[in-house]
Amino acid sequence: MIPRYSRPEMVAIWSPETKFRIWFEIEAHACDAQAALGVIPKANAEAVWRAKDAEFDVARIDEIEAVTKHDVIAFLTHLAEIVGNEEARFVHQGMTSSDVLDTTLNVQLVRAADLLLAGVDRVMAALKTRAYEHKDTLRVGRSHGIHAEPTTMGLTFARFYAEMARNRTRLEQARAEIATGAISGAVGTFANIDPAVEAHVCAQMGLSPEPISTQVIPRDRHAMFFAVLGVIASSIENVAIEIRHMQRTEVLEGAEFFSMGQKGSSAMPHKKNPVLTENLTGLARLVRMTVIPAMENVALWHERDISHSSVERMIGPDATITLDFALHRLAGVVEKMLVFPDRMLENMNRFPGLVMSQRVLLALTQAGVSREAAYAMVQRNALKVWEERVDFREQLLADPEVVAALGTEGITAQFDMGYHTKHVDTIFARVFG
Repeated sequence: MIPRYSRPEMVAIWSPETKFRIWFEIEAHACDAQAALGVIPKANAEAVWRAKDAEFDVARIDEIEAVTKHDVIAFLTHLAEIVGNEEARFVHQGMTSSDVLDTTLNVQLVRAADLLLAGVDRVMAALKTRAYEHKDTLRVGRSHGIHAEPTTMGLTFARFYAEMARNRTRLEQARAEIATGAISGAVGTFANIDPAVEAHVCAQMGLSPEPISTQVIPRDRHAMFFAVLGVIASSIENVAIEIRHMQRTEVLEGAEFFSMGQKGSSAMPHKKNPVLTENLTGLARLVRMTVIPAMENVALWHERDISHSSVERMIGPDATITLDFALHRLAGVVEKMLVFPDRMLENMNRFPGLVMSQRVLLALTQAGVSREAAYAMVQRNALKVWEERVDFREQLLADPEVVAALGTEGITAQFDMGYHTKHVDTIFARVFG
């Protein structure tokens, strides 16, 4: 990803320097295990660790690869240049390139997942803070973009919190599923390497041995991982869309923070645009874009092909770097988001009292009116509010049939806003415990 949408902590995981360092650790730990089994001399295994503090020369590895056309061989050649050809002659004993590549990729994805979990935690913390801050802040709920019934801004934040909590669970599961390694040799039979080597390497790298690999780790694990990233990206967009809607001039119930010196438009100085949440919508598309290729990587020829390789070299860094950036951008937006309670009430009262239509309908049925008749009585008065912007309660009080069924006090009783917020604490207890 371009630096504009990247955080250095995540970028570092995917740098060539980090990749080669992981490659080295896998090879060195494998040598230790081989020496413990008596397969290679202990002195040779110890010699490999001389490169522990070495700076692997990326340019030199690239130079070798230009000739060998094989990245792992290029690295092993460079490692021998550092350690010594004789000392390094048992490196990669019984292994195949995928043992290194696949195990490394999973180490990187696990580390990326840890950063993503921290990002989700920051988003959840921001949403929880704002939920409690606005637990009782009334706003109109909308269905199909149309005024429905009263809710609170706190419930909106709490809903997004619950969604992110589910995403956190999914990401933890995806992290666990991807945290496997394979040092099983060509076609995964351990013919030339003892399974104990795999167990040792995985333990040292924070992974579990893959129960059965071919020459590659099964790609359904990766498909699941990237699918979870796609779901999280969609949840980010879900929050972003709500904020974008709230910031529309006609709505203006909330808005992104507009900093001192910020400019909204090169042409119109009055503009305050929801640029951060619009950006999040775009970034979500990029993350989701990686899901289908990850799923298509599951089907490989026989014990191995490399049709997945080019895909993963791109989507691994791109998806995790983009999502990491998006999570922290969203957290910042929520943390500093402006909320306008007075405008929320103003919007709700734009069609005075109309949001209480269902309560009046139910009251009429409770008073003995059939549902069909009650619906007709409420709707004819509600439509006048739509068309003439008159007060709904006043219309009901002027309707003889409604008054006959409910009485004036019965009608007025249906317009208590507290009726719609009486279970907010119950919902919060469910969400936040």
